[in-house]
Amino acid sequence: MLNENFVIVGAIIAGLGSLSYLIDTVKGKIQPNRVTFFFWSLAPLVAFAAEIKEGVGIQSLLTFMVGFTPLLILIASFANKKSYWKLGSFDYICGILSFLGLTLWYITGKGNIAIFFSILADILAALPTYVKSYHHPETENSWGYSTAAINAIITVLTIKKWNFGYYAFPIYTICLDLSLFALIQFKLGKKLSKLL
Repeated sequence: MLNENFVIVGAIIAGLGSLSYLIDTVKGKIQPNRVTFFFWSLAPLVAFAAEIKEGVGIQSLLTFMVGFTPLLILIASFANKKSYWKLGSFDYICGILSFLGLTLWYITGKGNIAIFFSILADILAALPTYVKSYHHPETENSWGYSTAAINAIITVLTIKKWNFGYYAFPIYTICLDLSLFALIQFKLGKKLSKLL
């Protein structure tokens, strides 16, 4: 296991990747899905609060960063009209389901349940970006997802107390970010479409 202070190194790496995504958003090179980024900021920040309630220490910095940087990107998406991704009914349905997940957390009020429903809400919020990355990978930036995955891997390597509050969000983040990175970087959707 790594010393838990390595979480700070992971947060810096993720921050640099997010900075690249943020700059590309402001320039209009990429078009983040605003529904996704709204819930990608809200759900992790809720999970961060729940992790603090569950006594998760410095490892909760990952969850904070996973929520804070999408908030900055969401705000940046309003700075340039070319950075806007047109939303459709699928985006709104996923947003409503994501909001439902957060509402269920609020009703239960338990820390680990909050983390579970925050992950569920985050997954539902990610669906529009998965679809967009499958069909239009050029509208995304794979670098931000790769650095977020590195941050999560470093965080997992610092965990000494293996319970749901500590490992759930980091492991989920690894899966989410590596899969989005692969879709975007290797243009897997376009390659699969040619095969089918």
